[in-house]
Amino acid sequence: MQKNIAILMGGYSSEFDISIQSGNVVYKHIDRNIYNPYRIHITTAGWFYVDDTETKQRIDTRDFSIIVNNTKITFDAVFNTVHGTPGEDGLLQAYLQLTGIPQTACDYYQAALTFNKRDCISVLKPYEIPVAQNFFINKGDPIDAKKIIDAVSLPCFVKANKSGSSYGVSKVKKIEELQAAIDIAFKEDDEIIVESFLSGIEVSIGVIMYEGHPKVMPATEIVTENEFFDYEAKYLGKSEEITPARLSTEDTQKLQTLALKVYTTLKMKGLSRIDFIFHNGIPHFVEINTNPGLSEASLLPQQAAFVGISLTALFTNTIEACFE
Repeated sequence: MQKNIAILMGGYSSEFDISIQSGNVVYKHIDRNIYNPYRIHITTAGWFYVDDTETKQRIDTRDFSIIVNNTKITFDAVFNTVHGTPGEDGLLQAYLQLTGIPQTACDYYQAALTFNKRDCISVLKPYEIPVAQNFFINKGDPIDAKKIIDAVSLPCFVKANKSGSSYGVSKVKKIEELQAAIDIAFKEDDEIIVESFLSGIEVSIGVIMYEGHPKVMPATEIVTENEFFDYEAKYLGKSEEITPARLSTEDTQKLQTLALKVYTTLKMKGLSRIDFIFHNGIPHFVEINTNPGLSEASLLPQQAAFVGISLTALFTNTIEACFE
């Protein structure tokens, strides 16, 4: 008997449109011999089932159900493709756990932890995961530019603590640019992380739960025309993505070992993509994406294709894993 799968997409953040793209790719490639897929848009105005005619129907959030052709539809599982809040910060995961519906992403605590860059770094440091030097700022804190720069040096990056797709991120080359970068970051979040600049090859590597075990994918090397891998580089073609990354056998092994260590240390499940920069020959952890982009051009699908895993196979495995 086919299982009813709700594909959640959208969200409450700046990543809404990107998430819609990811969700529609899952809807397109999901195996309809096994599953009945339903597109669910998560919006600030409400949660809606969207059919193939783009007609919307509000979800009954008491039990996460809909009525289709006078029949009540409940869901066997949720495929979570919501980037940002509430799909990547643990809110949806907690709600679904309370309603007893399995979902494909990591659990709510892991989602909340990894979405908070500062907390995630703080947890990984004792496990000897190399990271950049950093400085934390909350909205309302006095800004001592000299103290910040003394801690991280120049150039540095100013980032919104809880944001994705490089929203709220600026590269600062002069101390005079710091305040403007802080203002930009505060538009996305009330917490900021300032990090030292890591110079070296930038790579992104998927780690997924596949056939019951964590599987490390081939890394993708990021070569961007811009100052860093920002929104334009990620989504508007201003970067070159090379899979597999042009790394030595030794560096590839080093990276894969570290990526698996991050995944298992954080007790992850489902799909993930972890960003690193090789600084002084050592891969430094930048961040982990627990609901990575899933369009045909996104990094994780590129990596899956390289090892012969189709999107349909990737999505089927991800759904089945959430029942275990």
